[in-house]
Amino acid sequence: MIYVLLSVVCSVLVSVLLKLARRLSVDVGQAIAWNYVATSVLTAMVFRPTLSVLTTPQAPWLGFIGLGLLLPLIFLALAASVSSAGIVRTDAAQRLSLLISLLAAFALFGESLSLGKGVGIALGLLALACMVWRVGPAANGNGERGWLWPLVVFVGFGLIDILFKRVAVAGTPFPASLQAMFALAFVVSLAILLWRRWHDRTFFTLRDAVAGLLLGLANFGNIVFYLRGHQALPDHPSLVFASMNLGVVALGALVGTVAFRERLSWVNVAGVLLALAAIGVIAFG
Repeated sequence: MIYVLLSVVCSVLVSVLLKLARRLSVDVGQAIAWNYVATSVLTAMVFRPTLSVLTTPQAPWLGFIGLGLLLPLIFLALAASVSSAGIVRTDAAQRLSLLISLLAAFALFGESLSLGKGVGIALGLLALACMVWRVGPAANGNGERGWLWPLVVFVGFGLIDILFKRVAVAGTPFPASLQAMFALAFVVSLAILLWRRWHDRTFFTLRDAVAGLLLGLANFGNIVFYLRGHQALPDHPSLVFASMNLGVVALGALVGTVAFRERLSWVNVAGVLLALAAIGVIAFG
């Protein structure tokens, strides 16, 4: 379980780094672009993918392109959500995005809906409603952004997971798929930066590069340790899945409230607890 714990820490660390970005005057857009430089290089070094499989007719390039577009855009939404709504609600919304991929599994991939999963989906939707709920117009001091960005994160990561499943079904080896997605995501991130450079006169800095490389290291660590967790416990996929998602929600809540003093209404707290219950029911139900 040490790999799962390390994956949880890396996942929450991504949110922490995004939370600190504004305080440290880091340009999040540049950091995200450098993040994909780091993940691309690390994927090549650690997994040593065979890229020739990407030239076969079976290679799901439509899925790769979709992920290449979505990954950096949703990363920007994640940063906006962490900044406006906080780590607690953002991490919970990100993990609840499994509801979208679960519904897609029933609608697109032919899985059957069990009672346990049905209850888990209902709890998850209720949890999402509680987490984006604002008790008053000034809740969190962020107006609409207090609920809008977690909702974007929820939908965005759900769509990314569906595309990941589409790519997996195509049969392209995971390392090669990962290399293609990260490379395309970097191209999209670079295009956004060049547009900002031309439009807003944004300047590239060493600080943003270092922050982005650290972000990429945490992002890549999350992926690698999660895979290692499944390899270490091949007969217990539900345990790894549940431990990962529950761990991120719980640790994110702890870090957000203790380290960053994020204020939650009782409805938001109920949402986090319901999210934990939903993930547990889906994993073991």
